[in-house]
Amino acid sequence: MNPSMLGLVQNETVKLLRRRRFLVVVLILVILIPIFTYAQYRSVVTAQERMGTSDWRPLLTQQIVDMQNRLASSRLPEEWRDLIKIRIQQQQYYLDHDIDPMAPGGPTFARGFMDQAITMFLPMIIVVLAVDLVSAEFSEGTIKLLLTRPVRRWKVLTSKYITMVLFTSLTVLMTLILAYLISGTVFGYSGWSLPILTGFQVQGSELDTSNVFMLPQWQFLLLQYGLGWFVCVVVGTVTFMVSVLVRSAAAGMGIMMAALISGMILTQMASSWEASKYLFIVNLELTDYLNGTLPPIAGMTLPFSLTVLSVWAIASLVVAYTVFIRRDVTS
Repeated sequence: MNPSMLGLVQNETVKLLRRRRFLVVVLILVILIPIFTYAQYRSVVTAQERMGTSDWRPLLTQQIVDMQNRLASSRLPEEWRDLIKIRIQQQQYYLDHDIDPMAPGGPTFARGFMDQAITMFLPMIIVVLAVDLVSAEFSEGTIKLLLTRPVRRWKVLTSKYITMVLFTSLTVLMTLILAYLISGTVFGYSGWSLPILTGFQVQGSELDTSNVFMLPQWQFLLLQYGLGWFVCVVVGTVTFMVSVLVRSAAAGMGIMMAALISGMILTQMASSWEASKYLFIVNLELTDYLNGTLPPIAGMTLPFSLTVLSVWAIASLVVAYTVFIRRDVTS
């Protein structure tokens, strides 16, 4: 990074901090993670009280029985039936190999938190962070001053994008640290070396365990949060493009929120619409591939979803740079 680019990035960092968007993101994490921690704690306590034991084996066995009972319902949609069948096979695999998949501890909570947050919670936070990186220059009336500086437009936009990636990375790191530190006060801070099984593959409605292997939880967390970081960067890149195209931060926020919410709905209903697998919002649940969860559409794999997300990110950057470089800001 040359000195002029470094100066531009520092300038954009100061702007972002002055708008206090990152402070808002940290406050959201600090407020909501304790709530999620308490909810998890109550869930564990309730299950233990119902079973009359803190041993994970009877609890896991009861979960399997409950899911088998759900399969007996004739009203259960077929896609949910396949998902439950795979979940039963996976839980039975853990039980047969005497591995507690949810042993209490801060690392385990951080793992479960990312599984739940990668589709909606973290992308929404990144939208809050990135939605006005460019559009704010129009709303504040500083775009003309910015572009009259003796710096090429592509450098200006690149500095904004680098700043977005830096703060996105910091947000994902803060999520891991806060989830571990806060939940550890309740569940304890041990569990980094807990064995985690991964490599599950879904073949139709059956779970293929032939390629399953074991990782210590700290390595699994690196894989999981790495995938979470990639999802956040892609969502941030698409938001970055919207910020270039739309001059209002409120409009950009509305567009991205509508896209993310519709994506959450599509992942539940998209099994009959095969073409939807090429939408970036249907490919956000990357950590599900590590856990062996049934994908939204049959045939979707981790390489496929990574490719789709990469194409969307590259296309978003091409559109953003093309529009920003050619845009007339004199009117």
